[in-house]
Amino acid sequence: MRAVVQRVKESRVDVEGTVVGEIGPGLLVLLGVGEADTEADAAYLARKIAEMRIFADAGGAMNRSVQDVHGEVLVVSQFTLWADCRKGRRPSFVRAARPEKARELYTRFVEEMKRTGLTVATGRFQEMMAVHLVNDGPVTILIDSEKTF
Repeated sequence: MRAVVQRVKESRVDVEGTVVGEIGPGLLVLLGVGEADTEADAAYLARKIAEMRIFADAGGAMNRSVQDVHGEVLVVSQFTLWADCRKGRRPSFVRAARPEKARELYTRFVEEMKRTGLTVATGRFQEMMAVHLVNDGPVTILIDSEKTF
């Protein structure tokens, strides 16, 4: 499972011009599910993101988590995080999970994030979405449950 985590001042996602998920300060999580991912990957990644210290403390150091600052989380499914661009000009998505499995693990990840006590909003799975954000910092972190980055 892969995630692009962005610290945001605010973020929202629209489907066909209608806001379907919106947060204030917190994290935008773009989540990609791979074919080999499991529920354990979803639990690991949710815990890692909830506890990751990327918010400033009183001294300006990144020492506080989204939980510590009472931030919110917007989770948006993005299978293109599994693009393999090593050959040719067209990305391959063969390592991305099939939609049925991806939906199940995306839902599990969202449930795990909610279990941490955070307010969690979502996009709509397998829909064309417009994602709006005001990046704070900017702070953008790549995380992989296989720990490859």
